[in-house]
Amino acid sequence: MNENAKDSEKSLKPEPVIEAKEGDSMGFASGPIGLDIGTTSIIVAQLNGKSIKTSRELNAFYPVPGSKIIKRTLIKDSINYFDKDGHFYILGNPAENFASLNGANTRRPVASGLLNPDEEEGLEVIKQIISSVIKRPQKMDEVICFCVPGEPVDNSASTVFHESVIKMHLKSMGYTPIAVNEGLAVVLSELAGNNFTGIGISIGGGMCNVCFSYLSVPVIMFSIQKGGDYIDMMVGKAVGESATKIKMTKEAELDLNIAPRNKVETGLHIFYDDLFSTLLQTMQKVFGATDKMPRISSDLPLVLSGGSIMPRGCKEKFENALKDIHLPVKISDIVVAEKPLYATAKGSLKMAMEEGKL
Repeated sequence: MNENAKDSEKSLKPEPVIEAKEGDSMGFASGPIGLDIGTTSIIVAQLNGKSIKTSRELNAFYPVPGSKIIKRTLIKDSINYFDKDGHFYILGNPAENFASLNGANTRRPVASGLLNPDEEEGLEVIKQIISSVIKRPQKMDEVICFCVPGEPVDNSASTVFHESVIKMHLKSMGYTPIAVNEGLAVVLSELAGNNFTGIGISIGGGMCNVCFSYLSVPVIMFSIQKGGDYIDMMVGKAVGESATKIKMTKEAELDLNIAPRNKVETGLHIFYDDLFSTLLQTMQKVFGATDKMPRISSDLPLVLSGGSIMPRGCKEKFENALKDIHLPVKISDIVVAEKPLYATAKGSLKMAMEEGKL
């Protein structure tokens, strides 16, 4: 990397993020809030002095039969749940442990980036989890910015219902909710050093979101309904394991810089290649078809974020896939967000802070 590229990369480094204990709401009751409601996790960001503090909860649930002894145990261990029709619905991080013990998959209130139409309890679950990670504001009408995906280009699904349901729940809690595109939130989080001009990509569990931003103005926004869950599901089917078990292996052990050592790692290599190829081919098609692209003489940074970009070697795989793609803009640097999982929540917080000044 040349010296200019090194200087550019340094200028893109964000403020420090203090990671809170997962599932701990940290008393989020005052000040602007950034909220990332993803397929896999719900993440909250708020100022803590001069730093940003975050809290994360798994966006999942798992039903178990209801009984008095189970209820006492759940309460004793401070496990979040709700009771419906004789079943206890375990919420958040503990749901994954229950599912893993039973060799099953967790159930998701959000699928492919949007509220899951196949889950009858999905709306109640998402409201319960949100209410567990943020408290009602001390000051009524406190600003909260929450991420929403771009319209999917590979599906006729609309984001309107998803956005409206979340907005109504946040209003009922006493907040003034403002939606921000997920890809734009990545730009706001990571590209202050480039006047918020560049490409922000969030590769999450259910979607890949892309935003081309010029001076903080979103010029192109879109998503594809393919992400980390797709990888987990396809590898699981190929090797005869649950998607939950593949996800846990991927997050704990995967290194895409080295040759696969077993059939699970082989599957993960194959489907990461497939995901990046699909994403970049879609970018080439969408960017090439628009007449909105501003004429920019300088090369642009591209930022990768999201939980599915965290395994080692993802950046190198993405760079290799980009070699076969022709975009109407030149890329100066490919940068992985310093805290990939928290970038969209942080960008949403920055938006909330600005909106709160008005």
